[in-house]
Amino acid sequence: MTRDMTNERLRRDWTRLAEHDPLWAVYSIPDKRGGRWDAAEFLATGRAEVDAAVEWLGRLGLPQRYGTALDFGCGAGRLSQALARHADRVIGVDISAPMLAAARRLDRTGGRCEFALNEAADLAAFADGSIDLVYSALVLQHLPRPDIDRYLGEFLRVLAPGGVAVVSCTASPLWTVKGMIWRFVPYPLVGLGQRLVLRYPAPMRMTAVRPGRLAAMVARHGGRVVDSAAEDDPAAHWRCGRYVLRRA
Repeated sequence: MTRDMTNERLRRDWTRLAEHDPLWAVYSIPDKRGGRWDAAEFLATGRAEVDAAVEWLGRLGLPQRYGTALDFGCGAGRLSQALARHADRVIGVDISAPMLAAARRLDRTGGRCEFALNEAADLAAFADGSIDLVYSALVLQHLPRPDIDRYLGEFLRVLAPGGVAVVSCTASPLWTVKGMIWRFVPYPLVGLGQRLVLRYPAPMRMTAVRPGRLAAMVARHGGRVVDSAAEDDPAAHWRCGRYVLRRA
């Protein structure tokens, strides 16, 4: 499948998910499906996550305040609004127009967040060295591995001197029943089961990238992993890696 075809499939799938249940599609807690997310509670999860990440950066001796922050795969703006507490300007980009519409409806920052449609398979809309903080969580895991590699390169390209990227990606399925399905069943069959059995409006791909492989991808693009942390996500049945990246 060509890059353009892959990008169009992603756009189509996430548009369908956003049209049906955008908050759950962004943060897929099982008992919140069907429009059960309270908006304030949804946004509070973003503040908790971003505040913890900024504290992590502080412990590493890295900046905790930024000029321009980019929220890649911003969805309904859960993290964009949280980033506005730590940056002068936040740009949230997403491939799905309905997701961006939801983000604008929920925006409580008084216009400090900008939400932009990015249907390209890169970040060509952003100049080299134009972003102080790139943040991306619960996004790369839904992309094919070549796209993950390419976007890691794009994150590093747009980082300003001294800039930081904070990204997450699934590393391996847990040894649970659902985790073993992800581990041993080919993705096309998993996607079919999501649609027919779980009644998802569109499938949600999950791609495993182990820490060593991600670090190698980053190094190929002229960056380095400053620090990383692993955590199990029982709701998703995956172990996830979080990474702080800088240009080498």
